[in-house]
Amino acid sequence: MPDARTMVIVGASMVGSSAVRALRQQEGFDGKIILIGAEKEPPYDRPPLSKEYLKGDQTREKLALLPPNFYEENDIELVLGVRATSLDPQAKKVQLDNGRSIDYDAILLGTGGKVRRVNVPGADLEGVYYLRTLEDSDAIKAELQPGKRCVVIGAGFIGAEVAATARMKGLEVAILEMAPVPMGRALSEDLGNIYADIHREHGVDLRLNEAIDRFEGDSRVRRVVGSNGSILECDFVVVGVGIEPDISLVEATGIETGNGIVVDEYCETNAPGVYAAGDVANFFNAFLGERTRLEHWNNALYQGPAAAKNMIGGHEPFIDVPWFWSDQYDINMQLIGHPRSWDKVVFRGSVDERKFTVFYLKDGGLQAALAVNRGGDIRPCKEIIRAKAPVDPQQLEDESVNLRTLMPKA
Repeated sequence: MPDARTMVIVGASMVGSSAVRALRQQEGFDGKIILIGAEKEPPYDRPPLSKEYLKGDQTREKLALLPPNFYEENDIELVLGVRATSLDPQAKKVQLDNGRSIDYDAILLGTGGKVRRVNVPGADLEGVYYLRTLEDSDAIKAELQPGKRCVVIGAGFIGAEVAATARMKGLEVAILEMAPVPMGRALSEDLGNIYADIHREHGVDLRLNEAIDRFEGDSRVRRVVGSNGSILECDFVVVGVGIEPDISLVEATGIETGNGIVVDEYCETNAPGVYAAGDVANFFNAFLGERTRLEHWNNALYQGPAAAKNMIGGHEPFIDVPWFWSDQYDINMQLIGHPRSWDKVVFRGSVDERKFTVFYLKDGGLQAALAVNRGGDIRPCKEIIRAKAPVDPQQLEDESVNLRTLMPKA
């Protein structure tokens, strides 16, 4: 007989798509599955929104995370364009804004994040954009006409990628960033300085150590005024100052929050049967031995299935080595591991040629590795990090030493 339980996933995202696929195809769950999404689109890939799709190199259809017929063929109920508004963990019910109430046996919250907005004069002017959804990317794409002037607020990964895309489309681009280097939350200062040079080499007017003071214009934004007095004339603005985990669904439930929704290594909250994964989940990372919240595509891809397995009775901790990437101009960056602290940094390759790998070491072990246009270095580094194996800095630095020979023997 079919399983009588109902599994509900809130968030038609990478977490949602990977979880429903895992339930049906990997775990063989044959009960009811309901996937709820606030957007009208089935789950789609978000990283290209600031790169390939924004530039026009990728079609809307190619963004789909699963084939269009997957949901019907696998008997998954898609509830799109509807927002979950309240959750009752005791009654095991979730309420939607269309009036529907859904009973569940277990629920997975993949609500992701909400863009952090700037609260300055002129922030509501026409032509001030944020990037989180497909609709946002379409609106910005319509502005990417050669010769236009674009100001980007924030040089984190989204801001830096949008700036690179706009420059490649022939726009004049300026960036206003309050930190001393681009992507400072993820990169060390020396690497941040390298990326500052990269953007300036491509013609970006990069203003560091300067926050936004206000936007000015008539009904539409015409200029940006920085906290140091910079005046940047513009045709439109893209704000990329990060996201905040979307915890609104659980705020009145007694479910523990704190930099996201707090879950254990099994992706479960303090309310039995309520799970969270992806950008919103503050989880105990058994590999790192500490709590963390990762806004990484790869984390959502694997944490969704891990949560799904535990929702239906599994008891396996989610253990993974963090990995993410960024593409800017013709430069691919990949970071494996989580460089929280280190006592030694080793370079391999050529910084001048923009083809190098940086190794972050602590107590003789590899904490993380960042590869620029050297993606082949990432896999062996992942295995070294996963095994927590000691490494010789001189061998990491020596190009004649194949990194694969440093991988632990199985």
